Amino acid sequence: MLHAIGYVAAIFIGLSLGIMGGGGSILTVPVLVYLMGVSPVLSTAYSLFVVGSTSVVGASGYFRKGLVSLKTALVFLGPSLAAVFAVRRLVMPAIPAELFTLGGLVVTKDLLVLVAFAGLMVVAAASMIRSRGPEAPAETAVKPPFNYPLVLGIGLVVGTLTGFVGAGGGFLIIPALVLGARLPMKLAVGTSLVIIALNSLIGFSGDLSAGTPIAWPFLLGFLAFALAGIVAGTYLARFIPGHRLKPAFGWFTLAMGTFILLRELVF
Repeated sequence: MLHAIGYVAAIFIGLSLGIMGGGGSILTVPVLVYLMGVSPVLSTAYSLFVVGSTSVVGASGYFRKGLVSLKTALVFLGPSLAAVFAVRRLVMPAIPAELFTLGGLVVTKDLLVLVAFAGLMVVAAASMIRSRGPEAPAETAVKPPFNYPLVLGIGLVVGTLTGFVGAGGGFLIIPALVLGARLPMKLAVGTSLVIIALNSLIGFSGDLSAGTPIAWPFLLGFLAFALAGIVAGTYLARFIPGHRLKPAFGWFTLAMGTFILLRELVF
């Protein structure tokens, strides 16, 4: 029963990525851990593959419509790709299985990943709940001065977070593209999907080179449901403004993050 719910959740993850350019990937690790029974650390690797592959499909739809800024993506991806590969290839394998004991609580690598992920979910939820402004149409976009330091800095932060927790970071990428690169919302969504796709797949390649065992039949089956979701989401994005869904999705994400923190630290 839990597995069936997990596959439905995979469709929802794809829908969110297609409509909002991010957000859904923040649920991939909790779905894999609590519904599909995958270990927290391995679920971050699986999440990178699912989110990356799904975003490739979503990005292709936006690319065909001319809603991808390649210049912005390239500037963002420089520090981001370096950070995500380094974290997956060097940092994650170096973290010991047991870190330290805090009172009666043994802080393990799995616990660290889940708590960090839950904290990221709370931050993401706050960002989405506050995001209530209307979308700017792509055709009215004028190119004001490009804020290189902001875009490069957030690229580094997003790459590090993507590598550690296996999330795409769309909730950080889209504000950076709108405020730093001055992109209108639709163009930011398409560009975000390109960045998420490359970030996630490069991160997953770090896992492969580190020898992480992959259950390919399961992973490809889960991916198939997420792909169905993003195909539908990319189509529905024509009719459903992402900013209208973000607050509701943010509250749901906040509830999930709070649940993980309570489950892992209290109960």
